Amino acid sequence: MQLFHRRRDRFELFDRMDSPALNLTFNLDLPDVRPWCKEQGLAPFHVLLCAVLRSTLAVENFRYRILDGEVFRIDRLTPSFTVINEHNDLNFAQFAWTDDLREFVARGQAAREEASAMTELNGVFRTMTPRAAREQVFITCIPWLDFTSIQHPTANLGTPDIPSIAWGKFRDVTSGRLQLPFSVQAHHGFVDGFHVHQLAQQIAVELTTFMQA
Repeated sequence: MQLFHRRRDRFELFDRMDSPALNLTFNLDLPDVRPWCKEQGLAPFHVLLCAVLRSTLAVENFRYRILDGEVFRIDRLTPSFTVINEHNDLNFAQFAWTDDLREFVARGQAAREEASAMTELNGVFRTMTPRAAREQVFITCIPWLDFTSIQHPTANLGTPDIPSIAWGKFRDVTSGRLQLPFSVQAHHGFVDGFHVHQLAQQIAVELTTFMQA
């Protein structure tokens, strides 16, 4: 928490605002992991999901949360993401964390199949304690659209402490590189534009590490 204490005055400034959320949407440039995923038999979405969530843990400022008015630091994440079911309605998939990439992808795919087979809304989040619920990053993927902005929903405009991340359609840019629209929402008391930049850089590092392992 040493890093947070250094910026407590910034937190107090933004936390007093009606909506302290920072929202940034930008073109994220990444190594093209798709050929490697095909060789390895791994789904690109789930590989990117793993890289994104690893990166939010690696950038300290994305670990801070608020509970009962107090700031604390999470030490783990419960992966979750949106899916669509057979009626094209949204649902939520969630699974237990693992550091092993292949197991992470397998668990993510199983969670996707389970949630997408449901007609009703997956209510697993309702069983979580308030603290456990904050051990998440809200993830959504809109692979059909090359979007330029997005408004993430928040239960309470005054406490956007759980980061929301979205990405859209992959597009080729140069040999070995790809771009995609990428959106980050976080509490400005914790996260500045520079930390979003760090997150973007770290995602590229994680993907490169996967391919070199």
